[in-house]
Amino acid sequence: MFSEENPKRLAQVALVALLIIGCIAVLLPFIGAVLFAFVVWACTWPLYSEKLLPRLGGRDTIGASLMTLLLVLVMLLPMVFLAGSLANGADKLIDFAKPYVDQGLPLDPPAWLSGLPFFGVEIDNFWHQVASNRDELNALLKQFIAPLRQFALALGGIAANGLLQLALVLFVIFFLYRDGAKVSHALYVGARKLGGDLGEEILDKTRGTVVGVMFGIVGTAAAQGAVAMIGFLIAGVPGAILLGFATFFLSMIPIGPPLIWGGAAAWLYGQDQNGWAIFMALYGLLIISSIDNFVKPILIARGSGISILLIALGVLGGVLVFGFIGIFLGPVLLALGHMLLSRWTREEDPA
Repeated sequence: MFSEENPKRLAQVALVALLIIGCIAVLLPFIGAVLFAFVVWACTWPLYSEKLLPRLGGRDTIGASLMTLLLVLVMLLPMVFLAGSLANGADKLIDFAKPYVDQGLPLDPPAWLSGLPFFGVEIDNFWHQVASNRDELNALLKQFIAPLRQFALALGGIAANGLLQLALVLFVIFFLYRDGAKVSHALYVGARKLGGDLGEEILDKTRGTVVGVMFGIVGTAAAQGAVAMIGFLIAGVPGAILLGFATFFLSMIPIGPPLIWGGAAAWLYGQDQNGWAIFMALYGLLIISSIDNFVKPILIARGSGISILLIALGVLGGVLVFGFIGIFLGPVLLALGHMLLSRWTREEDPA
């Protein structure tokens, strides 16, 4: 009897394994967007289910539509506005550089450029050499055109891919809101069947860690954007509000904010406002960037209930392994591993 059922069981296991592999292969190109949609859904589900849905009389479709529209206003529109502002700035930069390309460089460089310490004399000599020879200027421009074109294409591809991924996130999250009660119930039933009480504890720990990481990242980004905007306004940098939004979005990247406040400091120095340039550099280094180094781990640790060391290792290792979504996956995996290790090494009560 056992020999007759054994091939059938093997066939069933193989069929289930093939089905799982096929589902993973189909979803693999979208796995980042789907996981991020689950992250946003887990963080905003209490707001949706406890605040919005009861006021709509439990109508899931209308509630999911309104919540998705709110996320579009919060997540998608600022990125479109920022992209349009960057494109406008690129057009202004092209208009500024076009006369120099058509007519050539002036014979004398700006005073601030030739007055730079250590490199001012070399820059002045190179400027005179290029400005006095049209062919050499054309050759120099040709050297920069191809890399700049490749950089612009790569940047455009990244921006387009980011907008596409975000649109997919919003599409997926609509169905998560609409069927959220069923999805949540299915997750708890599956966790209970797989691990009993431990499975439910793992699921609760996962949600708590994800919410804590999300709270830390968004809270830190908002703090950096607000503090940066104040600094830009104090220093008189044009477009302070736009630069504050750019700091908010780029705070997800470790070297993002220094690109903004460093560029502002360079612009102030180019306008012969050396004092404000020094202020902007010190303000960015000591205040804007320090928020990311100190506030983010504290916020994440308080929100998720795990140590700052695990948060730091999880974020850094997760980004290296999984990319952007690793910001959430890394701390979650370490938190679950820490919880399982603590349960395994916990001494049982003799009573």
